[in-house]
This record gives sequence, C-alpha cells and structure tokens, in this order.
Amino acid sequence: PRSDCIAAEQLCLSDSTCNATYRVLENCALAKTRFPPLDHDSRVRCLNAELDLGNSSLLHCKCHRRMKRQEHCLRIFWTVHSSMTDGYFNLETSPYENPAHEEHWKTDYNKLATLLSGKGCSQLSGDTTNPCLKATHVCNLSKKCVRLRTDYASICTKGEGSEDMCDRRKCHRGLRNFFEKVPEDFTKRILFCPCQDELCGERRRKTIVPDCSFQYNTKPNCLWLLDSCLEDHICKSRLADFQQNCQPADMSPDGCSQRNHAACLQAYMGLIGTPMTPNYVSNSSVEVSLWCTCESSGNQKEKCDQILAMFESNKCL
Repeated sequence: PRSDCIAAEQLCLSDSTCNATYRVLENCALAKTRFPPLDHDSRVRCLNAELDLGNSSLLHCKCHRRMKRQEHCLRIFWTVHSSMTDGYFNLETSPYENPAHEEHWKTDYNKLATLLSGKGCSQLSGDTTNPCLKATHVCNLSKKCVRLRTDYASICTKGEGSEDMCDRRKCHRGLRNFFEKVPEDFTKRILFCPCQDELCGERRRKTIVPDCSFQYNTKPNCLWLLDSCLEDHICKSRLADFQQNCQPADMSPDGCSQRNHAACLQAYMGLIGTPMTPNYVSNSSVEVSLWCTCESSGNQKEKCDQILAMFESNKCL
C-alpha cells in the first residue's frame, strides 16, 4: 500500500543508497528556487536522481488533506518530484491521496437530526427562502464549525476596507483551518448553498470574507498569482489537486476527465486560503473566478488566459 511521505522519508534515510539519492534531490529542489536556473547538466543529474529512486516507497508516497505535519509531507513530495514543477501544466499529479482511499469525516447525522428537530428548529424557521442563512444555522449547531468559522471571520474582518489593516496571510490560514478541520457536510452547505435571489447570493459570495481573502485594491496579473502559488508548498499542492480532479474533458458525458464532481468540489475548496483563492464573481450567478487579470501579459498572454479559463470556462467545475 502507498505510504505517506513522512513515513517513506524515514525509511529512505535509514538506507545509505536511498539517503544519498534523496540528498541530491533536496539540493535540486533548493536550486530551483534560486537564480540563475539550473544548467542542462544539473537538470539531467536531478532527473537521474529521481529515476534512481525506482520503485521506492518515496517515489510513490502521498499526503492526506487533514494530516498533521501536512506541510512537511508536501515538501517531501515536491522534493522527490521536483522535475514536475518546471512548467505550470506539468502539475497534474496530485500529492494528495485519492479521496476514496482516505478516512471519511462523517457527520453524526442522528445527533444533527435531534438538534434540528429540537432546539435547532426555532432557529431555522423562516429560513426557507435563504438556504445560505440556513446553512449558517446548521453550522452553529456544531461547536467546532461555529468556533472555526468565528475564528476566520474575526481575523478576516479586522480593518475591513483598509488594505493595510487586513492581514491576508492570517485570514488565509484561518480559512484553510476551517475547510480542513470542519466536516465537509457543514462546509459544503455554506459554500455551495443554492440561491434563488441576490440577498442569498451575496451571503454566499461573502462566505470567505472576500474583502480580505480575495480582493486586492487592483487586480494583479494572473501569472503573478501563479508564481506566488508555486513558491508555496500548500498552494502548489492544492493547484495540482485541482488540475487533476477538475480537468475538463469534452468527450466525457459530464465534462470531467475524472468523472468525479465531489472530488472536484473538494479540490476547489482546497484552494480557498491560498494565493490562488477563487470566489463567486457576483451575487446573481454561480460563476467563479480568480481575482486577477491577463492585461499586460505580453507574450505569455495565452498561458495567462489558460489559468483564468480553469475557473471561468471549466465545464467540469
């Protein structure tokens, strides 16, 4: 069975041959973050080191979305697969274990039903016209959901309206914490609640407190967003997961190459709280996008358009 990368690294470091190969790959990964870029001989040496790992558990290891020391696990994965990060469209292998193989984080539906039929019932009365408000009340019935939602909301609304006051990094961390630690039965209700009017749509769009987590004063170039993402192990991993699970396919009946919409939505949620945080573009539609533009992209305009199209023209998503 496929091991997680932390366990695989420990196994590798205890073997002298694997250890030596892994140290070469660590140097390769470090060199790729510096200028000038690696020369041809160095790239060949790095690629050979990756191939030398052969069938070791390190080459085939994966990480779990809700694991402890997740960043450390992802750093190991990208060290071993550093040759994959040369170009944006080579990120299609996700470092995350297939959701079907992960432990399911299930809600205690019996407990939830009791709450809804008892004290929760009065809270929910009159919310039928606003499913997003109802989803918030359902979240309030879970101590963990309401605590972590309150946490990120308080961080992300500090100094609202002032670019200098908003601590985007802390806001993003709070959002990731919420979407990673709260069961998806709650988070999906809040993020994907179906709306029939703009009041509901506005609540849905503001779920992630976009003034802090999503919008800048001016739209940056999408290539800048991508560069910021590729420098961050978590963002790069979530982007790779999104590319793998939300890859559109014209020949597929549902427009998805993986034919798994749940995995695509999970991958989409994983991007919230990273430099490439997506969100709804208005109160009256379910269209989503990144907060960026492709103006002034020069000869990289096509690449920039492809980044935006992953969200704006993705039939799978």
